[in-house]
Amino acid sequence: MKVLIVGGGGREHAIAYSVAKSSQVEKIYCAPGNAGIAELAECVPIGAMEFEKLTAFAKEKEIDLAIVGMDDPLVGGLVDELEAAGIRTFGPRKNAAILEGSKAFSKDLMKKYGIPTAAYENFDSPEAALAYLETAKFPIVLKADGLALGKGVLICNTLEEAKEGVKTIMLDKKFGASGNTMVVEEFMTGREVSVLSFVDGKTIKTMTSAQDHKRAKDGDEGLNTGGMGTFSPSPFYTEEIDKFCQEHIYQKTVDAMRAEGREFKGIIFFGLMLTADGPKVLEYNARFGDPEAQVVLPRMKNDLIEVIEACIDGKLDEVDLQFEDNAAVCVVLASDGYPLSYEKGLPITGLEEFKKHEGYYCFHAGTRFEGDQIVTNGGRVLGITAKGATLKEARANAYKATEWVQFANKYMRHDIGKAIDEA
Repeated sequence: MKVLIVGGGGREHAIAYSVAKSSQVEKIYCAPGNAGIAELAECVPIGAMEFEKLTAFAKEKEIDLAIVGMDDPLVGGLVDELEAAGIRTFGPRKNAAILEGSKAFSKDLMKKYGIPTAAYENFDSPEAALAYLETAKFPIVLKADGLALGKGVLICNTLEEAKEGVKTIMLDKKFGASGNTMVVEEFMTGREVSVLSFVDGKTIKTMTSAQDHKRAKDGDEGLNTGGMGTFSPSPFYTEEIDKFCQEHIYQKTVDAMRAEGREFKGIIFFGLMLTADGPKVLEYNARFGDPEAQVVLPRMKNDLIEVIEACIDGKLDEVDLQFEDNAAVCVVLASDGYPLSYEKGLPITGLEEFKKHEGYYCFHAGTRFEGDQIVTNGGRVLGITAKGATLKEARANAYKATEWVQFANKYMRHDIGKAIDEA
């Protein structure tokens, strides 16, 4: 089987790692890939949004399965284009990827089908949003409607901050056209948990839980990022919470999308808030989380290709999804200055150390080759992941492994998974 993976970050490296383990796979291509993925796949210089080139490449190479890892091409309709060209593809079609592509759509869907979420209002005009905020209770959350690299969410503690937030999203268009519509949402408190799931249009099978750390600095200070690290499983995601979510959130979401004529096949990522009133949905994503995939996929016992095939064929109910009874922690090594400005092209050393140790992984997020040397090529550079019998052991292993790798301006949070100590 020849597989094409679309994307070039840490998530796609984790997917490539799992795909490469399948006995069914003889060749992997990745577009555009990165220096780490290049060890597992042939990387081709085609961008994730170059639909015509991707389709032509898939046809030319007679690709048996395409896996779309990233949000932009999913929301843009790459799955539809590949399928129209006869390429078997894993990921939601454009009309289903709207679950992530529009926060206003997903909030309205949850309201219509009684799926627990925060109270909210949608606004297309900044004037109407400002008028609403004059009478709102603070703190409050402002969200750009569309995709914003995980950064289009502002938590405002005062009316002044909220007015500035409206300006940022709707007037200055900091997140581009994603800010044409804005969601204003009640501020929820509680533990955040991420649950990834496989979906075949009607059946949903959830993976092991995880928890991301979005803020750039220790103690959840600093700006929102694409994620500075994660751990799995979450000790706060109990059997009781899982039972509630299976009944009131997960299956209801799949059924709601089907009822709307938007059958969802692919990955649904549920961002949950465990509030005093029970679990509520913070957000949906229509693909593997990044860096959640880096701690969830290494713990999966199943052949990823077999599970993906079952999703495409509507036979997920026949799959017994299993995960190892252990834990994993991922610490992101970033370039200092991320998510604002940072240097690229800095040489990376120590990567060969990971080949010597079982249960340790170095997933490349932003790297490239400069001659034979691997150099930094993004804000988030590497996802250093380690497994352990317990979360504490996995955390200690991951931080130990961060010391193996060096590059100038290396930056990381030192409290990834600290919540474990409080569990």
